[in-house]
Amino acid sequence: MTKRLTRQQSRQVTREQLLLSAASLFADQGVSGTSVEHIVEAAGYTRGAFYGNFEGKHELVLALLEQRTQRELEEIQAMSREAATFEEMLDHLRSWHRRRDQNLASWLALRTELWLYGLRDPELLPVLADRERRSREAIAQALEQGFTARGVTTPAPVELLALIVHALDDGLSIQRVLSPAESGTDSVVDVVELLMKSWTALARSTATEPAAATAAEPPIENLEKKP
Repeated sequence: MTKRLTRQQSRQVTREQLLLSAASLFADQGVSGTSVEHIVEAAGYTRGAFYGNFEGKHELVLALLEQRTQRELEEIQAMSREAATFEEMLDHLRSWHRRRDQNLASWLALRTELWLYGLRDPELLPVLADRERRSREAIAQALEQGFTARGVTTPAPVELLALIVHALDDGLSIQRVLSPAESGTDSVVDVVELLMKSWTALARSTATEPAAATAAEPPIENLEKKP
C-alpha cells in the first residue's frame, strides 16, 4: 500500500511542483511574461494552492533563487568531499557539466531571467550578491584544496582566483549556447585545469625568486672593495 502523505509533506510536494513549473516557464517566456495563472495551470494546481505556499510571484522568485543556489552548492560540496585529489574533482566537474549541457540553454535562460529580475529591483540586489558570494566561496574552497595538494600557496588571494573561475564559467556557458560547434562540453573544466597549472607554476616560481635573487647578489664585502 502507498503510504499517505502528511499535510506537511503534501504541501512540500505542491511547493516543489510550483517551483518546477515556474522555472520552466521563466526560462521559456521570462519572469515578467509569466503570471500566477500560467504557473498553477502548468503545475496542475489552483490559485489557492499557490497562495497557500507563496504570498505572490515575487516570493516565489526568491524561493527559486535560494533553491537553485543551495542545490548547486550542495552538488559542488559533494563532489569536493568525494574527490581524493584535485584531478578527481576535475573529473567530477566534467561529468557535472556534461549533465548540465543537456539542458544548458534553458538553464542559462532561467539564470539570466533571475538576474534581470533582481537587477530591476534594488531590494533584490543583496540577494543576488549573496548568491554569487556563496558560489565563489565554494569555488575558492575547491581551489584551496588543489593548491594545498600541490604544496604551494595561492599566487594571489584565493577570492580573486575564485572570481576569475566563476566569471569564466558564466562567459563560457554563454559561448557554448551561442556557438556550440566552437565550444566543447568540457571547455569550462579545461580552462580551470589550464589555470590551475599556470597558477601553480607561478606560485612555485614566486616561491623560488627570493632565494635565486639572493644567490645572484655579490657578497657585501666584495662590493665594499670595489671603487
